[in-house]
Amino acid sequence: MTIEEIIDFVEGLDGALAIRPGPDDGSPEISWGDTFFFYSPEGVMPKATQPFATIVTKNQPGDERSRLDRPDTFRVNMAAGKESFINWTGHAPREPAIDDDPSVTDAVIAHPVYGSVGWLAVVNPGQRTGAAVRELLRNAHHLARSRIERRTGSTTG
Repeated sequence: MTIEEIIDFVEGLDGALAIRPGPDDGSPEISWGDTFFFYSPEGVMPKATQPFATIVTKNQPGDERSRLDRPDTFRVNMAAGKESFINWTGHAPREPAIDDDPSVTDAVIAHPVYGSVGWLAVVNPGQRTGAAVRELLRNAHHLARSRIERRTGSTTG
C-alpha cells in the first residue's frame, strides 16, 4: 500500500476528512508531509477532537526507534479501540507489551508511543497487512463517528 492508496481509501469513508499540513498553512514543520484523518461530515477541520488515524513520514520526538528516516518509509497509525487492540496484540492497551520492534515493516503492532491508549500501527503496510489496515481504518472511522454522534446526540445513518 502506498500513502496515496491509504488516503484515497480513507477519503472514501463517509464523513472522513484528510488533513495534509504543509508550509503555507501555518502548521508546525514537524507535521509537514504527514496526514491526519478526522471524522467530519461538514468537511472542515474539527476544533476539539483528535484524529482517528494518521500517516507519519518521519521520526517523531521520542519515537526514533521506528526508524522512519529510512528511504520510502512511513507508518499508518489507527485508534483501534480496546477490543481490536487486544485481538491484534494479545493484551490490553494499558498492560505491558512484549518488546515489539517498532521498525518492523508490514506487521500490525502496538503503536510505539500511543499503544497504551489503544492505537495500533503498521510501518509500510504491504501484502501481509493491507487487508488488516483497511479493516482497522474502517473500525477507527466507525469509532470516531460513534463518539461524535454520542457527543452531539445525532445520527448520520
